Amino acid sequence: MAEPQLDTDRQLRAASVGFDHLFANDLTKARETFASGDSPFHQMGHGVCAFLEAALGMETGLMAEASRLLALCEAGAKRQLKVAKLSSATTQFPPGTEWELLHSDAVILLGLTHALSESYMGYLQCLYAMNSAHSKFTKLYKTVYPHGLDNYATPAASAPGSSAASIRSEASGTSATLAAPKPSKSSFFSRFTGSTLSVPSIAHTPINVGEGSVDELILSGTAFGYGLFNLVFSLLPAKIRGVVGFLGFNHDRKLALRALAVSAAKTDVHAVFAGLSLMTYHGVVLLLAGYQADEQHILKQYRSIVDKLEARYPTGSLWILNRAKILRMSYDPDGAIKVLQDGLAPGMPHTFAQADGLLIFELAWTLLSQRRYQEAAEAFIRMTEINSWSHATYCFIAAGCYISIKNYEGAQELLDKVPELIEKRKIAGKDLPTEVFIKKKLAFYKEKQKQLTGSEANYAHAAKISPAEELGIFWNTHARITRETALAHIQDWATCLSPPPNVKSEYIVSALDKEQPAADQVPDTPDELAIRSLLLGIVHRTAGDFVSSRALLEDAVALLPAVTVSTWVGGVAWFELAVLDLRELEASQPEKGKEGPIADTDAWARVIKSALVKLDKALSLATQQVDLSSRLDSRIAMLKDELALKKEMLGISS
Repeated sequence: MAEPQLDTDRQLRAASVGFDHLFANDLTKARETFASGDSPFHQMGHGVCAFLEAALGMETGLMAEASRLLALCEAGAKRQLKVAKLSSATTQFPPGTEWELLHSDAVILLGLTHALSESYMGYLQCLYAMNSAHSKFTKLYKTVYPHGLDNYATPAASAPGSSAASIRSEASGTSATLAAPKPSKSSFFSRFTGSTLSVPSIAHTPINVGEGSVDELILSGTAFGYGLFNLVFSLLPAKIRGVVGFLGFNHDRKLALRALAVSAAKTDVHAVFAGLSLMTYHGVVLLLAGYQADEQHILKQYRSIVDKLEARYPTGSLWILNRAKILRMSYDPDGAIKVLQDGLAPGMPHTFAQADGLLIFELAWTLLSQRRYQEAAEAFIRMTEINSWSHATYCFIAAGCYISIKNYEGAQELLDKVPELIEKRKIAGKDLPTEVFIKKKLAFYKEKQKQLTGSEANYAHAAKISPAEELGIFWNTHARITRETALAHIQDWATCLSPPPNVKSEYIVSALDKEQPAADQVPDTPDELAIRSLLLGIVHRTAGDFVSSRALLEDAVALLPAVTVSTWVGGVAWFELAVLDLRELEASQPEKGKEGPIADTDAWARVIKSALVKLDKALSLATQQVDLSSRLDSRIAMLKDELALKKEMLGISS
């Protein structure tokens, strides 16, 4: 082998040691390792460390350093690429492919760093970088995988050719098709995308590469980059996807997830990031979509990737986090809490504060979902010590936890801090979407307290429904709680407002028998009554009472014309009604042993059609003027993808 290639192999292996330290949560040793060399691989390591600190902790102050380090890597890769193109091939691929790949890596990370600024200019810079890097990765894909991906192994596949097993749960509702798309006529992307990319691959022998080799870097990195771009574009909000579509790009989520799975089966640094991307995607779909066409398959895929990475890096916070998420999604919140607490124990390495912050954040929400309010409040307050992202949001949720246990003094102390915290953290002069929501809620509580007492003082007392539980609607925390927890919520929410709920389920009647609202209580506002019906509708569905759930969610919709502040309720209620349609039919399907449910295709066709109508109503209400509408937009897109997959699985054509 040529001497330059020996040098490249040595540089790659040396830098890989640094990435091993990083993924094991030892940021200090990782940086020491990257400082020991000056190759583009080492420069990339420095850039990745800074990028992860900025991204995982939403640390805007670290973005400038991340940009500087990634720019050095980009320049170094460019120099190496120029030299390599004049040399003979030293890998199984064209000369310089490894440097082309590294340069593309730097471009995408630089673009994402710009996006972290949350500014208009930052988003434009990100889009420009994404366009540039996508063209590079698409050219690499056609070079490295000329016959496609079907003969390459994935983490959960039993054999290299088991492509169906790895993508069964991941069909895209927009372009998941086995037929080749027609080539674009004259778009920006038409030079790089073509009918060959979505065609089932022909039989061929996969390229064999050694672990830790430059060839593996190229194979894994190309699949990762190409897959990530398709996935990112497919997950953009509907309005942005329209702009991207105007540029001529048609994403393919099925192919994206397949490419990421192929990368994740390797051993290089890209394989780890591909695994992380897949884990994040699976976790988000399980948490936010509301319904999954094949939930058990998603969990199987998710577990297989976590098992692989956790075995390799047992002290890494990112894998501990995802192990806990799987337990939470599998209705084992106590198991999830234990995994998170063990990951935060003193004996574990804690030099990567931003990664630890993710564990604390997940722990806080899981404790909240279990009604362990005091512990949840402490965890959310601890987040203010870990990173600089919206301290106002952390304090607001913690205050809501205190309201749930009637610690109004502690809640008021936190709420009094929120306005100043919001003013301290302005991004391009604007508040974060969550903080816009919070400001409206504070004004609502103050106005209600003034009407009740003549003064805004101690306005925490005006919050009859915990704002932590209200924000939990947007994180969908009430969908995967135990039945016992759901019934405890019903007891609280059925009795906290006046008048009592119009819907009289057996659980609400039981709650009112134990505790009736005071007869002389001033009637509460339509906003609060609508939120109560929405929450009760969600937890009745979780408890298995679908009839009462529907009546309560429809009551939330009916109250929308009288709502003045919480205008988001209508869109979310329509979304939850769509989820209810699907969950109710799924629960009614008879089981057929290990082969899965017997599907009533006609019934599913009717329910899917009905659910899509409701999702369109939800989307029509999710305007830019409505709080946290972009989150609902994303949830609608995810659920539509799951419905497209369900239709595909059942052979429903329309």
